[in-house]
Amino acid sequence: MTAGITNTAHAVDAATVVGLLPARPRLLALGEPTHGEDVLLELRNDLFRQLVEQEGYRTIAIESDCMMGLVVDDYVTSGSGILDDVMERGFSHEWGAFAANRELVRWMRAYNTGRAASEQVRFAGFDGPLETAGAASPRQALTALHAYLTARVDTGLLPCTTDTLDRLLGADDRWTNPAAMTDPSRSVGRTPEATELRLLADDLVALLDAQTPHLIAASAPDEWDRALLYGRTAAGLLRYHFWTADTSPGRMARLLGVRDSMMAANLLALADRGPTLVNAHNGHLQRDKSSMRMGGRPVEWWSAGAIVSAHLGEAYAFLATALGTIRHRGVDTPPPDTIEGLLYALPEERCIVDARRLATALADMTPAARVSPWFGYAPLDPAHVAGTDGIVFVKDAPPS
Repeated sequence: MTAGITNTAHAVDAATVVGLLPARPRLLALGEPTHGEDVLLELRNDLFRQLVEQEGYRTIAIESDCMMGLVVDDYVTSGSGILDDVMERGFSHEWGAFAANRELVRWMRAYNTGRAASEQVRFAGFDGPLETAGAASPRQALTALHAYLTARVDTGLLPCTTDTLDRLLGADDRWTNPAAMTDPSRSVGRTPEATELRLLADDLVALLDAQTPHLIAASAPDEWDRALLYGRTAAGLLRYHFWTADTSPGRMARLLGVRDSMMAANLLALADRGPTLVNAHNGHLQRDKSSMRMGGRPVEWWSAGAIVSAHLGEAYAFLATALGTIRHRGVDTPPPDTIEGLLYALPEERCIVDARRLATALADMTPAARVSPWFGYAPLDPAHVAGTDGIVFVKDAPPS
């Protein structure tokens, strides 16, 4: 069996990736089974650099706040700001503290220096302004959208004033209260003010759409793209807060689904702009339906990758990453009858495996599902192999 799998394994480089795919996808996604491991982030940086330089990809998108990511994009394209500040203000989930993310931003800035805007590589966060403990206030997105429209359309067409938005939004800490994640009664998502804000956000997005010909003519391309981002984010955040206040059994499935739907909308917008590289957890990028147990209940939802794949077809490609060991997290040598165990027997420290040929090689056996002793690592589901375009395997993740 190992010999058959050996024939499917190749070096981790841009040429191999391109060779696995029928055509260059508009969105090329590289997943990871856990967050924060240096070896995975460094591999991402190496591969993405090659794909930018050799294959013409012009945006790098990561699983971080889409609004905060604008700070990073301004820096890598124009040098606006100071790197330390950009790393602090431009990333959510504390991603800015990772050395490999800092190196990615530094490289992007160096690559862009002296290049025409059309040849520069752009940065994007594609997650919503969401953290594990809750969601941001919709203030930034709503007020930015309102300001954009105020500067370009007849004020008589606007559904409200900034004073009205301020009054309805109230203090931001009402929206960000972490207690709301476990206690729906602490959420402001279904208050009369939030309900009115959802209607106003809908009207502002509708006005943006109705005025499209004028607004495109009156805006630089980046201004228009950002206005659309503001609209998606404002509406998505208000929807997320609405479901945070829900008390039905479907609450968590709706919240997880709203988050991935927001991710998918951002990715589709980036794909419209040009060829984009994406990095996030495998679970957000897979084509298969996502599932987990929360509070003893099974929860299912469609991931961002599944939604994007349904829209783009072969213009979306997904490389899943699998890991052999993370010993500093208690994840030791994988059992030999798991996907990771079979790949661990290969001599390479890292490789890309042709998923279709791997599925053929495994036709006579049913690999066992690996069980992780650490909650932060998600092993590859054998049933998902056929839904990937390739598997990047890294044998060992040393301590950071």
